[in-house]
Amino acid sequence: MLDRLLGRASLKERIAELEDETDSLRAQLDAENERRREAVAARNEAEETINRLEDRITELEDRVERAESGNGASADYRAGEALRGARLDDVLGRLAGIETDPEGALTAMVPDEHDIPKPVSDVLGERAPLVERAAPCIVCVDDASLVAATLAPPLAPDAFCEWGDAFRLDRSWFVPTGRYALALVRADLFAVGVYDATGDAVERVHAEGFESDVKAKHSKGGFSQSRFERRRESQIDEHLDDARDALAALDDEYGYDACYVTGQTTLLGEFDADARAPSDASGDPREALGAAARDFWSVPYHSL
Repeated sequence: MLDRLLGRASLKERIAELEDETDSLRAQLDAENERRREAVAARNEAEETINRLEDRITELEDRVERAESGNGASADYRAGEALRGARLDDVLGRLAGIETDPEGALTAMVPDEHDIPKPVSDVLGERAPLVERAAPCIVCVDDASLVAATLAPPLAPDAFCEWGDAFRLDRSWFVPTGRYALALVRADLFAVGVYDATGDAVERVHAEGFESDVKAKHSKGGFSQSRFERRRESQIDEHLDDARDALAALDDEYGYDACYVTGQTTLLGEFDADARAPSDASGDPREALGAAARDFWSVPYHSL
């Protein structure tokens, strides 16, 4: 009765209506944010697909150019696969079990396609361009050409080239050891895990991640685009700062011995890391981290 006399009843009804509207708008905002995250993830996935296709086009163009020039026209890999787990152990074991006369087994770490050691070129001959395509990689070939293969280790050693009575292959180049952090970084996503590797067992002891609201690419030109790009770059810089802070905090808490960074190629150089590798893993941070870890520890293998 008092509320009606003072006119408060209608105000309370209006407050209730406004609260309902607020709840509705908040739900719409949440839905829109979710759609935006999905759109950003889809865009990033599309960009990575485009990058892979462009790399494939470049590779095919190089092959056509070599074929037309007669340089390695008939050379192609005899076989190739990504090695992991038991299959990796099997291949490494076979290569390690090969023994030759002194100076009969050549092992070389080739850091890039422009730095093929002369002994590798001499022993492989017309197959040497295959090493250029696989680099960076380790080359294993014997003087009788019974064995000729490349492997791209996740933790590549410094460049070397040497003959011996067996191939020089260190297991620590291919599989994790000790406690380490592995991070996945994209323009709008960061995920990191801390792992303990003992023998053949690897345990993830901690994982975390976050997504950032980074604006999509601008489709217009002129001043508007420049202003938009500056804002986008600022958002990415903030995202990377948060990622570096997260890594530093984990190091303080867990004291990992090595840090490996994978993800968007253009961002890998923004982090201090013991090793880096591209990965197109995307989606939920924890799921993406799992995919990125599998990518990182996979070893591309080619038989020449």
